[in-house]
Amino acid sequence: MKNWEIVADNLSKAGWSVGCIVSMDPERRDIFVVVARRDGNRYVVRADEKLTAFLELESAIGACDKLY
Repeated sequence: MKNWEIVADNLSKAGWSVGCIVSMDPERRDIFVVVARRDGNRYVVRADEKLTAFLELESAIGACDKLY
């Protein structure tokens, strides 16, 4: 299991629905967008790397809400 999958699995176990898409910026670099939803709350994070996006999402949720 990859590190970002562990974060996604932990969020899922905590009741969050998690999704990820990859897009490109004008310079053709990958941009990862990760979204988590639960109980009417939604968090959206953008980053240059998938793991970074998931870690920032986990941090944002933890800072604003009780994750575990």
